[in-house]
Amino acid sequence: MRSLLVSSVLLFTGAGLLQAQSTGLTPIPSPDETSAAVTTDSTQGSTYVPMDSWIYPALDRLHALGYLDSAFVGLRPWTRLSIASMLARSAPQIEADTNNEEAREIYLAVLREVQPDIDEGGTHRVYEQLESVYTQLRGIGGTPLRDSYHLGQTIVNDYGRPYEGGFNNYTGFSAHAEAGRFSFYYRGEFQHAPGAAGYSPALAAFLSENIDNIPIAANPVQDTIPEGPIAAANFGRVMEASLSYHLLGHEISFGKNDHWLGPAQGASMLWGNNAEDNYDFEIDRVEPLRIPLLSSLLGPFRYQFYVGSLKGHSDPNDPWVHVEKISFKPTRNVEIGFDRMVIWGGKAHEPITLHTFLKSFFSFQNVTPAVKNSPEDPGARFSTFDFEYRLPFLRHWVTLYTDSLVHDDVSPIDAPRRAALHPGIYLARVPGLQHLDFRAEAGDTDPSAIGQRAGTGMFYYYETVQKQGPTNKGYLLGDWVGRQGKAYQTWLTWHLSPEEDIQLTCRNAKAANQFIPGGTTQNDIEGEIRKRIHQDIEVRGWVQYEGWKAPVYKTGAQSDTTAAAQITWFLKQKDK
Repeated sequence: MRSLLVSSVLLFTGAGLLQAQSTGLTPIPSPDETSAAVTTDSTQGSTYVPMDSWIYPALDRLHALGYLDSAFVGLRPWTRLSIASMLARSAPQIEADTNNEEAREIYLAVLREVQPDIDEGGTHRVYEQLESVYTQLRGIGGTPLRDSYHLGQTIVNDYGRPYEGGFNNYTGFSAHAEAGRFSFYYRGEFQHAPGAAGYSPALAAFLSENIDNIPIAANPVQDTIPEGPIAAANFGRVMEASLSYHLLGHEISFGKNDHWLGPAQGASMLWGNNAEDNYDFEIDRVEPLRIPLLSSLLGPFRYQFYVGSLKGHSDPNDPWVHVEKISFKPTRNVEIGFDRMVIWGGKAHEPITLHTFLKSFFSFQNVTPAVKNSPEDPGARFSTFDFEYRLPFLRHWVTLYTDSLVHDDVSPIDAPRRAALHPGIYLARVPGLQHLDFRAEAGDTDPSAIGQRAGTGMFYYYETVQKQGPTNKGYLLGDWVGRQGKAYQTWLTWHLSPEEDIQLTCRNAKAANQFIPGGTTQNDIEGEIRKRIHQDIEVRGWVQYEGWKAPVYKTGAQSDTTAAAQITWFLKQKDK
């Protein structure tokens, strides 16, 4: 693969640049052989790019425009060198296309970001970089929702940061270091959120005993239920921190890593960044792998495995989770992925041992209630299937995708009627408006076709033993639509440059009446602008208005308004 990559990069060195200059297009620089080879160097470690980076929407757009064919969008985050590898493979195609200057701009902007890692690749000397320093000021007027396991969330996909009505602040920095096969990444921040009244004792008891089937007397404090009074938050948090070792195309790491296991932008049904990252051990195949015969049918593939503990659970306390995913690309325009998550163990239920891990890892069939409540319990098992497809005749225009989830079934493929869904469509170009794109997604976790369990909230993201489901410190790890709801979200984005845009977002979410008495409804509209000052300073500002109803919590229509501004300084690499 290394020689193929080097050859593909060198192919466009001469003729491609001459073509670009003759047409007046921005030329793509030609990396030398050493830089190109570094992108697949099996002895070079590389840190991950965090999921809230501008790089992902930029590369997602580049992929939707018909390029970046080697990207696995349903298995993120990506390492800096794997991104460089994707760019190198796409360079000849982008250089040959004289009709898409925007693709060139995205390519060059992302290449500038990862170029220092390419330059250092192969040297095996210690390379360290203070990457960014930032602060976010967030003001919330009114009473927001922050209960993804029951009544809904006002602010989603925010790493489980604390927030309440009033002034909130998050100030932090990120840094990374690389030395040969080893790499280290750290991001930490100080977080402040005001105190709040929270749920009344009566509401907390109702949600715990009637909705979750957890005795409140034995579990008076539950992270999944924001019972008041809620104290002000003033603490430092490790957002991400991992030490990795690169071995034969894999990053083997310990620490807190981002995960986004789906092709959608609004949510990942199994695991996204809606909750705080957990500490885990991870093995990630960061470069596409080809196996004779298998890959002739299914194409190249990637896979990932991680295992770690979940916090904020009280019934049972301190369970563990392991996740496996494998994704294939049978063609350059199709990607399919299969995931499996198992939550097992917990105090007073079963110990975390190699035996119980293997039991959960290899169990694929239902067990009796006696086994479920014994130390032989294989755990709460959730499986997903996702795909992404660039449509025929519209390869540079329209991408269709979906994410789906089942509980206690092998896969949504063999149990489609029992599957929760999160489909979406991405229009990368709006006719006549080159820099405008449109995206729409929907979510459905209302199990209307599974008999008596419909209407209980005890199917998706819930289990009879692991009653607080796939949550970490109170927030759902998966789709913010929640346990029994329907939702949709749309985005209209004007791209000023790869790093700058203006975006309008609308979001609606409803929880079923049978799940929460009286149901819940949220309607959000948000406007956001992201600009660069002198390339190294990013300024973001956004305003969100939300109207919501949750009669079980507050009578009548409620509303809240969020206004936020963030300034980020991206530090340049120091000359050595």
